[in-house]
Amino acid sequence: MPALPNCPKCNSEYTYEDGNHLVCPECAHEWSLEKESGTVEDKKVVKDANGNVLNDGDSVTVIKDLKVKGSSSVLKIGTKVKSIRLVDGDHDIDCKIDGFGAMKLKSEFVKKG
Repeated sequence: MPALPNCPKCNSEYTYEDGNHLVCPECAHEWSLEKESGTVEDKKVVKDANGNVLNDGDSVTVIKDLKVKGSSSVLKIGTKVKSIRLVDGDHDIDCKIDGFGAMKLKSEFVKKG
């Protein structure tokens, strides 16, 4: 049986396997066997309406008038959004828009640049 690696959180040597995960009984930290073996996990790639890959900190432009939920306001086409942050979920862009405040957008309604 191959020796299991020490816990990356507390460096305990008493780790054990639980399915596809390794578990530390001392600090209850769990991590994936794939991460330990060096394989790269698939990271979600977020693309704009034109197919350009978006990254944290990019600036985007709204390509369609969007109704703001819970308000009578409309986010107009051509609105510039600076310093986006990518998040998981249906609305995959978290941002702050001048005049509107904090907001979540779908990447399909923006273009990079």
